[in-house]
Amino acid sequence: MPRASASTGAKPLWVEGGRGWGYSFVAMEPSAGKPSFMRNMMVRVLLFGVLVVGVRFAYVVTIRGESCDLGDFCFFSLPESFNLPGAGKIGASAIVVKDAARSTFAAPSRVDLWTSKGWRKAVQFYSSVFQDLIVDGYLTPNSKSLCVETSAGQDVFALREIGVVDAIGTAKKKSPPLVVSALPSRQPFDDDTFDFVFSGGGAFDKVMRPLDFASEIARTLKPEGFLVVHTKTKDEYSFNSFVDLFNCCKVVKTRELDGMDSSMPYIREIVLKKEPGILSHGTPKSHSNSVNKCSVPGHKKELFRKAEPLIPEEPLKPWITLKRNIKNIKYLPSMADISFKQRYVYIDVGARSYGSSIGSWFRKQYPKQNKTFEVYAIEADKTFHDEYKLKKRVTLLPYAAWVRNETLSFEINQDPGHKDVEKGRGMGRIQPGQSSASSDAVVDQIEGFDFANWLKNSVSERDFVVMKMDVEGTEFDLIPRLFETGAICLIDEIFLECHYNRWQRCCPGERSSKYQKTYDQCLDLFSNLRNIFELDLK
Repeated sequence: MPRASASTGAKPLWVEGGRGWGYSFVAMEPSAGKPSFMRNMMVRVLLFGVLVVGVRFAYVVTIRGESCDLGDFCFFSLPESFNLPGAGKIGASAIVVKDAARSTFAAPSRVDLWTSKGWRKAVQFYSSVFQDLIVDGYLTPNSKSLCVETSAGQDVFALREIGVVDAIGTAKKKSPPLVVSALPSRQPFDDDTFDFVFSGGGAFDKVMRPLDFASEIARTLKPEGFLVVHTKTKDEYSFNSFVDLFNCCKVVKTRELDGMDSSMPYIREIVLKKEPGILSHGTPKSHSNSVNKCSVPGHKKELFRKAEPLIPEEPLKPWITLKRNIKNIKYLPSMADISFKQRYVYIDVGARSYGSSIGSWFRKQYPKQNKTFEVYAIEADKTFHDEYKLKKRVTLLPYAAWVRNETLSFEINQDPGHKDVEKGRGMGRIQPGQSSASSDAVVDQIEGFDFANWLKNSVSERDFVVMKMDVEGTEFDLIPRLFETGAICLIDEIFLECHYNRWQRCCPGERSSKYQKTYDQCLDLFSNLRNIFELDLK
């Protein structure tokens, strides 16, 4: 049988690093071939091995961004302790979590990230901050430290770099070995665990529920421990709102810093110390000595001075004056940051239909700073009640706001100066005891409730509360009641329509007979509201 001649064949080969099939063409020669053939084959095999190593290395560095973790095929690994040039030594670290488990973190693997320019810039910034805190005595190398809401862990890295080795960070997404996974309102640590807690990067400005976040930090902070927060807010209203979140702590220092980049060019650094003798976390503070009194802090008085001025003389055409001056209204959220509030509440007293003020004004025009407000609509006229059944995130109180709980007569008639298109109904009002209804009026029996008492039971000083009141003359009863009970100090911003015997739009030279109060009495009511910012109700 004749012998087969030499031939060339294609042999399939799996290339692991390349993630695909390839072909290696190997010459099939008789064993007695020339020596040069063996050299060529060895060179090809060597080049192929170099190619596999190169592909694997490129995959690890460019795709994964870290060293591989496959023990049987790994060309790039780090020792247990590793020194980066100018970055200090990073060793193993242990931390006790809430369920008493222990977790030891291995050596870092994100070398490409840790040597980047942006990373090193952030680390240098935090290192400078922490060194100043060490000089001031708020931080020591032995401090058990926590950095909250730190996505990449530069602040944790900086702490370890300057010698505070027992440091760990938390964020929603973990980033081993520096950051473990945790929600802002659920930190996986025992009570009184840390000597030092740091919140950088404006984390408190971004969380949805700052009070829950603050309570968790206060819980995990040891008595006599220090909390340092970096926030971008400048105004005193937001500063005091932030401090009110931490009933367990007192402010020991504040200072202004230049930020490390354009995303946060200004930083207010606030240092607080946990004082076990004040209050535990989560317990509301009281700014008064009596449940019926309150005092107004200085930062709110400053905001009052920025408000639009009152109009001292009665306008001859109030409807025109209103349109002209409504553009001059200065809303509180346009003058201050409201981020550090527990809840955001809008109360519409005398709401009528949804589109009357909630939908047409508050939803569209009021500057809410991207906050979600709870809305309460207080409306006694049953004509509008069914409409609110279809409205989401609106709670209807189908009663009349009053000074006590009792049954009232509710009068609805046509106003010659303001005819309502909703079924021809005029504006409803609580019927004065000494007067009788006009011949064309409709009188219903409704339930009134103690509005001031409800307010005190529904909101707190930590909430941001906006109130609009349009109650057809009942404001002269409700506003004094708010003063009497101290409930007035729970309201951050009031929009009040005062009703008086103004000139009629329909009938030149005639005043409305519907209201007995004068413009001067309305002016006194507004002045008394503003005077609360000048005198404490004690």
